[in-house]
Amino acid sequence: MKRADIKSMTLEELTGFVTELGEKPFRAKQLYQWMHEKQAGSYDEMTNLPKAFREKLTENAKYVSLKTVRMLESGIDGTRKYLFGLSDGNVIESVFMRYRHGNSVCISSQVGCRMGCRFCASTLDGLTRNLTPSEMLDQVYRIGRSVGERISNVVVMGSGEPFDNYDSLIRFIRLLSDENGLHISQRNITVSTCGLVPQMRRFSGEGLAVTLALSLHAADDETRKKLLPVANRYKLDDVMDACREFYEKTGRRMTFEYSLAAGVNDSPAEAQKLARLLRDMHGHVNLIPVNPIRERDFRQSERQTVDRFRECLERNGINATVRREMGRDIGGACGQLRKSYLTSEERKNEA
Repeated sequence: MKRADIKSMTLEELTGFVTELGEKPFRAKQLYQWMHEKQAGSYDEMTNLPKAFREKLTENAKYVSLKTVRMLESGIDGTRKYLFGLSDGNVIESVFMRYRHGNSVCISSQVGCRMGCRFCASTLDGLTRNLTPSEMLDQVYRIGRSVGERISNVVVMGSGEPFDNYDSLIRFIRLLSDENGLHISQRNITVSTCGLVPQMRRFSGEGLAVTLALSLHAADDETRKKLLPVANRYKLDDVMDACREFYEKTGRRMTFEYSLAAGVNDSPAEAQKLARLLRDMHGHVNLIPVNPIRERDFRQSERQTVDRFRECLERNGINATVRREMGRDIGGACGQLRKSYLTSEERKNEA
């Protein structure tokens, strides 16, 4: 019999499950608090639950608790990068960043990714599988326990395309923001997508108050196709329409992620083109000097070029900032730590 994934359950679902095990309904609330508020690493930590109940749980329910395979800490800014092991032997990565406005965690939504974005290490080996809501949540919980500080902001911007794992993403957001759990404000949750139009439109109607970030990276279809294979499926006009719909339905301003690659999309002409594209959009542009990876030949734009690009946008009335680089000395970009780990494991097996 397949054991239930109780950390992915709502409180109402958990109450039904606990009752079926022959326990009083109030035990569900205690269990829920242990999982989501106190972030217990195992049933053994749940000291106010009767031993017989914990034994029933062990027999009937799996308890997702990620194991830290590796943790790197930046000597520059204290950013931490975690490689977590899953129960099936796969590994995923997450990042902890400390800002003036609070602690932020960037989590993965999939093991690998099938989107094929040209400058991202996450996609090099394709998609292995989706993560469950509990596996997404526990990245936040393990990091919170590790640093001993409250996590106030969560971005679903690590390995994977969140909208390619849509149902788990929505359940994750609702559990993370639930007042009976960690209760992180939805306004402090950001979801990044490379532009899956049907899911973007569906997301607009979920009644959530999160921030939506679009991986834009180019202001015309042809350039975008060179960087994002998904652009072959969804035209930029359709993606922009989905962004407008999100703003109209939620009132939440968009974030437009734009990775600057030298000689590809960082010229003044590209900046002008981007300004025209976003003229009537309610949003903010986040300029990201691309993180070079060994398997691709993209180069990072010069700082002077980045500043000139930003100034051009601002002159045209587009709000833009350059993302502060975090954890550069520990391979801060998506997928780099997992890729290096998998490569080293392959070499060990070949030896």
